Amino acid sequence: MGQAGPGVREAGLRRQDKVEQYDVLGSAPSADLQALIDLVAQVLDAPMAAINLLTATEQHMVATSGIDPVVCSTEESMCAVVAAEPGPVVVPDATVDPRFSANPFVTGVLDEFRFYASAALVTPDGVPVGRLCVFDREPRELNQQQRGALVTLAGRVMDILELRSRSRQLETSLAELTAVRDELRRSNHELSLFAQQVSHDLRTPLTGILSNAEVLAGEPVVQDDGDLRVLVDDIAFSGRRMNDLIGHVLAYGQVGGHLTLSPTPLRAVFHRARADLCRLVEERDAVIELDDLPIVPCDPDLLYSVALNLLANAVKFARPDVPPRVRVSGESAGDSVRVRVSDNGVGVPAERADEVFGLFVRGGSDTEGHGIGLATTKRNVEAHGGRIGIEASQGPGTTIWFTLPA
Repeated sequence: MGQAGPGVREAGLRRQDKVEQYDVLGSAPSADLQALIDLVAQVLDAPMAAINLLTATEQHMVATSGIDPVVCSTEESMCAVVAAEPGPVVVPDATVDPRFSANPFVTGVLDEFRFYASAALVTPDGVPVGRLCVFDREPRELNQQQRGALVTLAGRVMDILELRSRSRQLETSLAELTAVRDELRRSNHELSLFAQQVSHDLRTPLTGILSNAEVLAGEPVVQDDGDLRVLVDDIAFSGRRMNDLIGHVLAYGQVGGHLTLSPTPLRAVFHRARADLCRLVEERDAVIELDDLPIVPCDPDLLYSVALNLLANAVKFARPDVPPRVRVSGESAGDSVRVRVSDNGVGVPAERADEVFGLFVRGGSDTEGHGIGLATTKRNVEAHGGRIGIEASQGPGTTIWFTLPA
């Protein structure tokens, strides 16, 4: 026989790729395929039936009734001859049909089939991958009802094969997701341990610094000397800032557990954060305006961290010689609330709008910030089931928004 052309080879390889996805070659038939092929033989009153799948070079009987399953070449296959036929093929006597009269399954080399009927097995995307067949060693016919049943049952074969393929894909996806979940758990556990260790190692000497600063602040010589009092206050303020940074590291490692939710006025949360930033606000000649904000169920401590980070960034990342102006506004939107923190500072380039929420990524100058605040803020908001982002802006300034379930 002549060699197959490029189109035939390409079709065969495509068919083989589809067949291999069903994972039925070279193994015993599954119970559902075996039950179905037995039903085919019974409904069509045929002594032999087979589900034949075709690769680029072979025919595989993946389930049979009344005949032993064999693997043969496509040159020997009766089904390969009519693989592209969309409808049922019914051959009452193969010995007088020129398509099959010389086939080894007809001549006695492999068998002595006379009657042959088959329906196409076609994938959802239209690739014919084989045939559902019935055989008899005596000539016979199929009535119209039996022809319809053959086509219907071929469709059920494909349903089973597709379900098998989808199940394998789901199992693979589930295994991959489970591996990712386990890795995330391991990573989060290590991050939590790291944060706790850092917190312990840094807070131990810091506690001594803050305690000594508090003692010094109470000494008469410090209280009577304005310059000295400013220096001691600066030591205490810097110590508290360091303590906040340590808290951010610890929070970043630990957020994701159970939240303590309670109805909380967001304006009160931002008011407390603004009060704790009073020294920074005074130094920068900043103004922070708080609009009316809704009450939401949240963890007040985590939301305080969100407010403190957003307000501190809005004040710190100001334009040269332009006093910071910050406004906090909010609105209800269905089953959520949306809060905006807007400033007139240096702004964030549009291409960095998502990047700045990454850990250790700084949103402004190289001299301010630690790249932890916004990462912790994002983590805290998402722990509540909310989202956070940056609004696009044509001019200076930045508006960071976040949502929370109402």
